[in-house]
Amino acid sequence: MSLLVFLSVLVVATFAELVSNDRPLVARYAGNWYFPILSNPPETAFGGDFKTPTEWHDPLIREQFSKPGNWALFTFNQYDANALNYFASAADPAPPDDGRWLGTDPAGRDMVARLLYGFRISIYFGLALTIAGTLLGILIGAVQGYFGGRVDLATQRVIEIWNAIPELYVLIIVASILEPSLLVLLCVFALFGWISLSDYVRAEFLRNRNLEFVKAARAMGLSNWQIIRRHVLPNSMTPVITFLPFRMSAAILFLTSLDFLGLGVPRLPSLGQLLREGKENLDAWWISMPTFAVLVLTLLLLTFIGDALRDAFDTRKS
Repeated sequence: MSLLVFLSVLVVATFAELVSNDRPLVARYAGNWYFPILSNPPETAFGGDFKTPTEWHDPLIREQFSKPGNWALFTFNQYDANALNYFASAADPAPPDDGRWLGTDPAGRDMVARLLYGFRISIYFGLALTIAGTLLGILIGAVQGYFGGRVDLATQRVIEIWNAIPELYVLIIVASILEPSLLVLLCVFALFGWISLSDYVRAEFLRNRNLEFVKAARAMGLSNWQIIRRHVLPNSMTPVITFLPFRMSAAILFLTSLDFLGLGVPRLPSLGQLLREGKENLDAWWISMPTFAVLVLTLLLLTFIGDALRDAFDTRKS
C-alpha cells in the first residue's frame, strides 16, 4: 500500500507541469487554437498591447477569454513554482484563499506549486544518488568480498581513510570553485554515499564465495567475472535491495539539510528552502507546516517500503 501511494505521488510530481502551471494546457481565441503550455504566445494575440509572453492572470486576458467562443483549459493549480501574481491584492506571504490553497511564500510564489516541484527535485535527487551510490557500493564491495586477502585488506584501509574525510568540508571547497548545481551535489555525495552499502555487499560476498555452488563453478572453469555475475551477485542482493529505501531517505535529508542551511542550489524550489523560509516567517504557518508534513510523509512512506522489502527478503521467514 505504501509503495502504491509513493508511486502515485511520484507520477504526479513527474508530470508537475500538467498539474500546476501558470499557463493553460490549451486555449481557443477568435477561432484559433493555442497550446500555451508548449509555447506561450504574445499578449497581442489575445487583444493586448505588448509582444511579451502572455500573463494569464492579467484581468484583461481573463476578460478576453470570458467572452463567448473564447476559452482556456487551465491545470489543476494555476501557478507554477516561480510564477508571481502581479495582480494579487494581499501582501506576501499571503495566507491561503480560494485562489492560493496554501497561500504564498515571502516572494509571492504559490506554495502548492513550490511543494510539488520541490518534492520532485528531492525525489529525483534521492533516486540519482541512490543509484550512483548503489552501483559504486556493489562494485567495490564485490571486489573486496570475492577476492579477499590482501585485496580486501588494502581496500578496507583506503575506505577507512576516505570515510574520515568530512563531506561538508569537501562540499564547501567544491562550491567555492564551481557554481552550485544538483550535478555538483550529486557527484560530491556519490563519492561518499557508497561506503556503508559496500560493507554489506562485502560481507555477503565473503559468506557466499566459499559455498558449494561457487566451488563447483570454479571447478567447471568459469572466470571470476562469470562467477560473480551469474552466481555470487544474485545471491548477495538481499541487503542491497532492503537498503535502497533507507539510502534514498538519507539522500533526501542531505539535500533538505543543505538547502535549509543555504548551501544548496539557489533559485530552485526545494523542501529545505521552504523550511528555511518558514523559520524566517514563523507567523506564516502555511509555509512551514505543509512542508514539514510533506517531508515527514515522504520519509515515512520510504521507511514502510524498506520494512516491507526487508520482511519479503528475510530468509529466516518461510
